[in-house]
Amino acid sequence: MDAWERSYADERSWESLQEDESGLLRPIDSTILNHSHYRRRLRSISSTETAARIQKGLIRYLYIVLDFSRAAGEMDFRPSRMAVVAKHVEAFIKEFFDQNPLSQIGLLIVKDGIVHCLTDLGGSPESHIKALMSRLECSGDASLQNSLELVNSYLSQIPSYGHREALIIYSALSTCDPGDIMETIQKCKSSKIRCSIVGLAAEVFICKHICQETGGSYSIALDQGHLKELLLDHAPPPPAIAEYAIANLIKMGFPQRSAEGVMAICSCHKEAKVGGYSCPRCKARVCELPTECRICGLTLVSSPHLARSYHHLFPITPFNEVSASSLSKSSQRSPQKCFGCQQNLLNPGKHYHLEEYDFLSLVSI
Repeated sequence: MDAWERSYADERSWESLQEDESGLLRPIDSTILNHSHYRRRLRSISSTETAARIQKGLIRYLYIVLDFSRAAGEMDFRPSRMAVVAKHVEAFIKEFFDQNPLSQIGLLIVKDGIVHCLTDLGGSPESHIKALMSRLECSGDASLQNSLELVNSYLSQIPSYGHREALIIYSALSTCDPGDIMETIQKCKSSKIRCSIVGLAAEVFICKHICQETGGSYSIALDQGHLKELLLDHAPPPPAIAEYAIANLIKMGFPQRSAEGVMAICSCHKEAKVGGYSCPRCKARVCELPTECRICGLTLVSSPHLARSYHHLFPITPFNEVSASSLSKSSQRSPQKCFGCQQNLLNPGKHYHLEEYDFLSLVSI
C-alpha cells in the first residue's frame, strides 16, 4: 500500500471533522493547526527581532525553474508531482506578489534536457498562472546546468539595485548536463544570483552544493503540506548577502491611469488596448504596474505598491498570547472588546496583547 493510501486508510482523516455553528467543517483536534500557527508566530518574532539589523531586498527578480522531466510524472504525490507542483506554485505566485509588490517573477520549465522560457520577468500573477497551466507536460531528463545558464543570462542584465534569485523545484535524482556544471555555478555566484532548491525526492549532492555556493537554501518536501510550507517560506524577502547589500537611489515614476474607453498601443505587448497607464517621462502606454517602461527604462509603480513594501522595513511588534483565565480575572481593568473586530473577548479563541499600544485582539481558531 502506498503512503498516500495509508494516510487515508489508517488515519481515517474524514472522521476528525465536525461542523461548526456557521456550517463550516473544522478539525476536532486542532493540534496540528495550532502548531502551524505557533511555528509561524515564532518565525515572525525572530524576523521582527532581527529586522533592525538585517537588510532585505525589496525589489526582487525571481526566476522559478520547474522540473517537468519524466520524474515529474511520478505518482508518490497525488495525482502526480507535476500537478501538485503546479497547484502550489500558483499559490506561491499569488503570495509572492502580495508580499513583494515591487518585485517580478519569470517562469522556466526544463524537460528533454532543454530549458524553455515560459514567461519573461513581469508583475502580473494572472499571466504567469495562465501560462503555467497551459504547459503541464513532462518528458525526458532534467538539466541543472542548462537551467542555471539560462537564469544567469537573464538575471545578469538586471540593475544592481535588484536582488537576483532563482528558485528551482526539482523532481529528478540526476542531471543531464552538456558541460562542467561547476563553472556554471561560479558564473551564478559572480553574478550575485541566489539559487534555492526544493527537492521532491531524495537529497542530491549537486543541488546542495549549488545552494551552498550561491547563498541559497536546499530542502526536501516530505508531503504536499510540507511542500507548500517550503515554497511559501521563499515569499518574504530573504536577508541580503553582506557584500551585495549596497544602498542605491532608484528613479521611479508614478504613472496616471488613462481614461477608460481610450484605445492606444501598449509598449509591452505591441497591441491596441483600452485603458492602461502612461509613463510620466516618455508618455508610452503600459498595461499594468509595477513594470519597467520599454521605451525609457523608468521603473513604474503606484504609491500603494510602495507603501505595501514598508511592512518588511517596519514590521509590526509581535503580540503576546493571553490565557482565558488571566483575561477573566483582569476583566475589570481590561477592555471588553477586541480592538480589531469589536467582538466580545470572552468568545472562544486565542487572545493576544500588544503592549506597545495596550490593546487586545481576538483570533478565532
